[in-house]
Amino acid sequence: MTRVLYLYGGWPGHKPYQVAEEWALPIFKHLGFDVDETNDIFSLDADLTGYDLIALNWNNALLSEGLTAAQESNLLGAVENGTGIAAWHGAAAAFRTSLKYHWLIGGSFLEHPAGEGVKYPYQVTVTDTGHPVTAGVKDFRVASEQYYMSVDPNNHVLAETTFTGEHLPWLEGKTIPQAWTRTWGRGRVFYSAVGHDLDDLQNPDVTRLCTQGFAWAARTFAHTSARTSA
Repeated sequence: MTRVLYLYGGWPGHKPYQVAEEWALPIFKHLGFDVDETNDIFSLDADLTGYDLIALNWNNALLSEGLTAAQESNLLGAVENGTGIAAWHGAAAAFRTSLKYHWLIGGSFLEHPAGEGVKYPYQVTVTDTGHPVTAGVKDFRVASEQYYMSVDPNNHVLAETTFTGEHLPWLEGKTIPQAWTRTWGRGRVFYSAVGHDLDDLQNPDVTRLCTQGFAWAARTFAHTSARTSA
């Protein structure tokens, strides 16, 4: 049985409780995962190595929020020893003062040029159609917060978006990754920037991408699958 710690909550603007009830938990049930839910970041003070996957939908209320040194060490240590990470959207804006956390997930949110909370329509293009996470996922459009991000060049990019320059002319034609995988020690990491609200996440291609990303990142999948692409 795949054991999952699902940490969600914080700032209510991303509706983490609705997302949990109507999207994430049904996906975990579909995958057959055994889930421990928590809305308390102090759960990261415990030993996390017994989990096969840590799913993160934590949204900071304050930019000054960060993990304690012990929490950061527990999280990174668990992933180094094989626990997977699956995170989306606001997780890249969480724990802003914890630099190693952002190194772990492979990126950090910088801005949404169209404005916070603006449902701006944009295209997401799948760049690696041969990866297990993108199997059957087509290019898609969403009306969401288009994330402009700082991204680790060592990520394995799965999908990207291109900015039109409508809001910031100097961004015209600039491309930013929107979904990727990476490894940290023996652990696997999956992140998707899409998901400001439930409508975005319930797009069939987004749901498929994330479902396959959750499975790919989990320790049990990593140990039993012959597909080892990072």
